[in-house]
Amino acid sequence: MEKEQTQQLGFIGLFKSFPRAYWFASIFELLERYAWYGLFAVLGLYLTNQLGFSSVQRGDIMSYVTGILYLLPIFTGALADKIGYKLTLAISYIILMTGYFLMGEVTGYWAVFSVFLYVALGAALFKPVASAIVTKTTNKQNSSFGFGIFYMMVNIGGFFGPLLVGILRNKFGWDIVFLSSSLAILLNLIVLLFFKEPAREKIEESAAEVIKRSLYNIFEALKDMRLTVLLIIMIGFWLMFNQLFYTLPNFIDDWVDTTRIYEILHSILPWLANTLKNDQGQINPEQIVNLDAFFIMVLQMFVSYFILRWKAINAMMAGIFITIFGIGLSFYTNNPVYTILGILIFAIGEMTSNPKFSDYIAQISPKGKEALYMGTYFLPIAAANFLTGIISGNLYQKKSDKITLLFKYLQDKGIEIKDKAGQLITYTTEGIQVMNNNGVVDNSLKTEIKRAEIFAQAAEKLGVSTSELQQTLWDTYHPGDIWYVMAGVGLATFIGLFIYNVTIGKTSRKS
Repeated sequence: MEKEQTQQLGFIGLFKSFPRAYWFASIFELLERYAWYGLFAVLGLYLTNQLGFSSVQRGDIMSYVTGILYLLPIFTGALADKIGYKLTLAISYIILMTGYFLMGEVTGYWAVFSVFLYVALGAALFKPVASAIVTKTTNKQNSSFGFGIFYMMVNIGGFFGPLLVGILRNKFGWDIVFLSSSLAILLNLIVLLFFKEPAREKIEESAAEVIKRSLYNIFEALKDMRLTVLLIIMIGFWLMFNQLFYTLPNFIDDWVDTTRIYEILHSILPWLANTLKNDQGQINPEQIVNLDAFFIMVLQMFVSYFILRWKAINAMMAGIFITIFGIGLSFYTNNPVYTILGILIFAIGEMTSNPKFSDYIAQISPKGKEALYMGTYFLPIAAANFLTGIISGNLYQKKSDKITLLFKYLQDKGIEIKDKAGQLITYTTEGIQVMNNNGVVDNSLKTEIKRAEIFAQAAEKLGVSTSELQQTLWDTYHPGDIWYVMAGVGLATFIGLFIYNVTIGKTSRKS
């Protein structure tokens, strides 16, 4: 019936069926995603290359803060229902605008952690409101089309944020990254002045009572073991999924020479290649990883049509199986062509499995409790983010971090590295640190040396080029072997989902 009603509206009729508030929400989402991904895509590189943080510190900041971000909507969504969408958005934009700016002003570990957490609070206030506005401004006739447009806005913002910010970073340096995100949110704040929120029921409960009720609803849904077991299994998928955005940019920066990609692109679209090229004649890592969003923009409709008749659980398993190959290939080699091929394969798997996850939750939801069950969607994403630092931070630093492996190699050669002040330096889980005359780390001494300067100095002392030294480290320590862990997590998820499907999943009411 819904399909027939949609067909009666027609393509133009569907666009006209949405009220103004819907289009405001779509603009809000596009600009917010532009700001978030414009920063997040390069945050790992900024923390390690510019601030000198270790991979462990980078992993902790990105995983813990983002994990908190995905937990907070349980509370912020309830708060927005209480105080109103427009006021919530205004508070969110003020926090985000100031937070993004401050991110570029702080340099210490705890200062960066605190400011990024402040940004996460703003994002958590925004996240449930935009979706709620779309829900309230769509109906049975146009909701599927409406959420499709909304999801498209997410990907447009997610694609153009890193793309444009990467180009600007090549020309103006790191400061433009934070300024660009702040200005995008400022634009959202200006647009908000003309926004009239859709009608909503007035809530008489206090904010504390609303939050308490939301928590109760979550726990009530989790009593259903079909749902709880599914959410636990899917933590593995999101843990593997996160590595593409948390770890791969730094892996590319450490090990992959993207000059070849520039040359290939230049032979096809020289103007684009020259626009994306950085000072080293390469393509920035965030531009390579950003191809995931590009592939989704181009291929999502085709993939969705291809799997249209698949059962949700089967599509999820197939998608996860495909992403295993994608993530493995992305880290297996330092050949940039294979890196991009891996990202393409990963994107196909993501397009196959990710949309079906929420669909499957809806399928196992008892009638009348769909919204209650959908409220648990972000729980495995939050849990996976908290765990992501184990791989992206601790494991990467030990097994794949270029500077860690460099110092290991230099130690075997008896070579020392000093900063411009002549201080002996080393690299630990606390970042680049100064050592005293006894070879012990002295936290009272500071250094300003960057990772690239360390690597260049080491190459000079070894009498080789930086590219030759990089290849030597790759051949000696095999940093790409970290793919075994990532693929292993994905394989465990696939097996868990398969067992779930033949046991617990058989009791779902629709599939």
